[in-house]
Amino acid sequence: MVDFGRFSAPNRRRLSGPALRTFLNIAELWGLNEEQRRLVLGYPSRSTYHHWAKLARELQPFTLDLDALLRISAVFGIHQALGVLFADAAEGVRWLKGPHMAPLFGGQPPLTLVTSGTQDGLMAVRRFLDAARGGLYMPPNGLDAAFTPYEDSDIVIR
Repeated sequence: MVDFGRFSAPNRRRLSGPALRTFLNIAELWGLNEEQRRLVLGYPSRSTYHHWAKLARELQPFTLDLDALLRISAVFGIHQALGVLFADAAEGVRWLKGPHMAPLFGGQPPLTLVTSGTQDGLMAVRRFLDAARGGLYMPPNGLDAAFTPYEDSDIVIR
């Protein structure tokens, strides 16, 4: 049975402030302008966006709709994956902003898809990075470049 309580207004209200504050910090780290931030959030009006941001910063209660919370969740997943895949935050941001030849991106920066305004764009980038975390699609980062694969002799069963 599906637990729809997590989508209830009280739960969304409880999550909205912390989620938006965290989103704003990530958006700052990524260098997103206001238009890009609004696109990621589902393109609320400027006044709505500024109202949400003001309430979040002042720790005042407000309730985001489910779409906005799902989009923020996707941003969190992207941010987390970048933190796993790259040695530092700046390297992850460079990856987001640089051209990428994977078919999904077609030579465009992944950030273009993130800020396309669609939930599907956000989720596609998140899925791509989740696959990369699993070892698919991307060459090793700096931390893994010198990794030597294990040999059968390295495995010890006691």
